[in-house]
Amino acid sequence: MLRRNKYPMKDGIGEPQGLRAVPQDFRQIALNPSPDLGTQNVGAYERRFPTCPLIPMFVASDTVSEHKSEDGAIHVIERRCKLDIDAPRLLKKIAGVDYVYFVQKNSLNRRERTLHIEAYNETFSNRVIINEHCSYTVHPDNEDWTCFEQSASLDIKSFFGFESTVEKIAMKQYTSNIKKGKEIIEYYLKQLEEEGITFVPRWTPPVACKLESSTSHTRRPVSPAINVPDSATKEGLNNKEILNTSSSPSELTAGTPDDKLDADYIKRYLGDLTPIQESCLIRLRQWLQETHKGKIPKDEHILRFLRARDFNIDKAREILCQSLTWRKQHQVDYILDTWNPPQVLQDYYAGGWHHHDKDGRPLYVLRLGQMDTKGLVRALGEEALLRYVLSINEEGLRRCEENTKVFGRPISSWTCLVDLEGLNMRHLWRPGVKALLRIIEVVEANYPETLGRLLILRAPRVFPVLWTLVSPFIDDNTRKKFLIYAGNDYQGPGGLLDYIDREIIPDFLGGECMCEVPEGGLVPKSLYRTAEELENEDIKLWTETIYQSASVFKGAPHEVLIQIVDASSVITWDFDVCKGDIVFNIFHSKRAPQPPKKDSLGAHSITSPGGNNVQLIDKVWQLGRDYSMVESSLICKEGESVQRIYDQP
Repeated sequence: MLRRNKYPMKDGIGEPQGLRAVPQDFRQIALNPSPDLGTQNVGAYERRFPTCPLIPMFVASDTVSEHKSEDGAIHVIERRCKLDIDAPRLLKKIAGVDYVYFVQKNSLNRRERTLHIEAYNETFSNRVIINEHCSYTVHPDNEDWTCFEQSASLDIKSFFGFESTVEKIAMKQYTSNIKKGKEIIEYYLKQLEEEGITFVPRWTPPVACKLESSTSHTRRPVSPAINVPDSATKEGLNNKEILNTSSSPSELTAGTPDDKLDADYIKRYLGDLTPIQESCLIRLRQWLQETHKGKIPKDEHILRFLRARDFNIDKAREILCQSLTWRKQHQVDYILDTWNPPQVLQDYYAGGWHHHDKDGRPLYVLRLGQMDTKGLVRALGEEALLRYVLSINEEGLRRCEENTKVFGRPISSWTCLVDLEGLNMRHLWRPGVKALLRIIEVVEANYPETLGRLLILRAPRVFPVLWTLVSPFIDDNTRKKFLIYAGNDYQGPGGLLDYIDREIIPDFLGGECMCEVPEGGLVPKSLYRTAEELENEDIKLWTETIYQSASVFKGAPHEVLIQIVDASSVITWDFDVCKGDIVFNIFHSKRAPQPPKKDSLGAHSITSPGGNNVQLIDKVWQLGRDYSMVESSLICKEGESVQRIYDQP
């Protein structure tokens, strides 16, 4: 038997909330001693429509009806708000919806100096009933004060057997979003102030007041509601801030453990975020969910790209899309499970993970001065060395997740300790430096904000030369995390003990902890390989992926030849558009074009094979005579991931 829950929700604790009196200056705006009630607030409040970037789940809103009196005293507007709620996936799947719709009615009476706001859910209204009421009125004893009152009720009739879950979600959201309204309204009030709007005179009736007339818009037919139940509905129950916006659907934020806007989730896994930063994260994630058909990275990873670009969404989206395409092309997500480092690396690469620092970050120790970089490059080639570094970074991401669980706080980066004891001119061998720069380039592009701190110890006299070569390729924000110690300076004040516990300082640095990092040493010349062997090995590493990359320019298309040997063949394609828009076509010809000769690849090519476009169709061929178009052109936008199947008729 299903329970029927009906109760008032006030302040998130179920107790009625009385009138609150607050001085007008709480709004951080210099107002007239007797301002027009709500006008300044309403001006800020109206800026949230038709959508508000500070409320990522507020997708859109449409005006259903509007009434204005001729004297301007009365303004009633009703909107239908579309919300994209981050509800638990299971609940979404069961409900079979993507969006939730709320109806909100705002009634402003400038004559009486009152503002009343009502909101109710349209989606699942036969199962869940949510009502919210907010009012702004003038304090009876001090007209310079505004009284704010809010009430909300939740009535769960039935919800696919998840009534208790829905109730908990609603209550959690209601309590977690109390401050959201205050932050948003203050943001827009500050915006008004910056525009020079700091005073709104009290409404006075016009000299010749005509009879009130209204203009109303025909109510649009209600389209099917779509979204995660309850989570959404509950959201409307959360904004109860004094002198702030009404608790409306646009203020809804998620509140379940699975919700990315939940305050506990943010504190536990993401760290401190401002409302703007939180908004950027949700907007970028939603964009990925809508356009990227591949694996969507976790919030922690998306945040790294946003932080790397100072939360500029367009810039972060560009580098993130490029990185996702790169990961997909080279199957980086599976590198820890599918790639086994050559024995030479296991024996002579002097680096490894070693406990954690005082902040809980995973600690990676690299004895660069003891490592034969020239021998490793001669024995393995640049690409094998790069792939090994990628596996180290992937392991670092995994350890960050583990430490986040262990320490109960966000750990999103690691600390790297680099010992330069033994560094000499051999390390400045040009191909070795080139390989190092290549590695830095790839890591900077695909693992931003993963280095929390870099401790460089026992830097010798030759170090400034290496630093001059390398530093221009390192991001400014990353360089600020470098701490460099010459000689034994790391043993003094401000040294290693400030960042690493004494009991885990490696033995080779004077500590008592046995470090299992390989000691490195010279790679035997018997393991060296010829330039041709290394070139073939590098090509093999890159072509292990089924994906290729190509640069497409106007007048220079990239064409792929597919021979149809079976009448029942099915053609599939899967590609990502990294930058710009492209047009995709399928053509058919009964005779095969002559494929061009492929350019040879250098042993240390920065781009993967297929980086240059290929044109197959002979310029003398004519469309309609020598070949035909199979389907109409498909326009693919920047950032899209395209997958299709064509069944040969």
